[in-house]
Amino acid sequence: MDNSETVKKAVIAAAGFGTRFLPQTKAMPKEMLPLVDKPIIQYIVEELVDAGIEDIVIVTGYHKRSIEDHFDYISADLVENLKQGGKRDLLEKTKRISDLANFAYIRQKGPYGSATPVMNAAHLIGNEPFIYTFADDLVPAKPNRFKQMIDLHNDLGGPILPCIRVKDEEQYKRYGILAGDEVSGGIVRMSGLVEKPGKENAPSDLASVGGYLLTPDVFEYIDRAIPTIGDNKEFYLTTYVLEPMIRDGKPLFGCALNNSRYYDTGNKLEYLKTVVEFAVAHPELGPQFKTYLESWYKKGNL
Repeated sequence: MDNSETVKKAVIAAAGFGTRFLPQTKAMPKEMLPLVDKPIIQYIVEELVDAGIEDIVIVTGYHKRSIEDHFDYISADLVENLKQGGKRDLLEKTKRISDLANFAYIRQKGPYGSATPVMNAAHLIGNEPFIYTFADDLVPAKPNRFKQMIDLHNDLGGPILPCIRVKDEEQYKRYGILAGDEVSGGIVRMSGLVEKPGKENAPSDLASVGGYLLTPDVFEYIDRAIPTIGDNKEFYLTTYVLEPMIRDGKPLFGCALNNSRYYDTGNKLEYLKTVVEFAVAHPELGPQFKTYLESWYKKGNL
């Protein structure tokens, strides 16, 4: 049996307001912003499915109905329109979206923070390991990042944090940096996670990005933490779940993703960079778009 078949469930956090993209996100969820011809969240879903995930829980807010609509069955009107237009290939491509996985949707309830979507999805996850990721973190990798995480979990057990190696000061001040002992090349048994330490104070060059592979014992730690969360507190996974697990001696591992590139599409500038790179790499439009960029540059536009 392929190792990737051992983890079948995933949770995607998609309840944020997307305030950095206002006014665009006033009516459109940031997760539905396009990268060429697909919304960002579809890339995440396809990556999960490619890693063997079958059941996907998307934790949303009241303003995110279009996410559900996107992964729903194609409407009869659109089917008829595409048929009459002779667009059979596009029809089949669109119909496949709803069949990618078994989807469930939950409205986020509880305090702000990264632990709340996990808490909300607990009854659907049960006693199984699962992927927890964010709808605006893209990390294309070879092999697929989630496959790398699942394979490492099968070898070592315990939660897995995917990482990228950082170099410049800006990156060290932007991400949480792993502390711990190296088990083997690029794999660390964690002793902590230092938030945005700067290069001089960083315990390593491994930055946590792109989600988590979590084990079901995280729910025990969430239950313990809930009574300590006041009305004005934020409920972060690292602070209230992962760090207590480490203090209790539980094994947590960070891994440097192989052949990876991290895109933070929740940042406007990074989103624009992502659009350009994905457009250049697009199998149909890429060559023409690259020619356009070269022509635009030669005209002195930069």
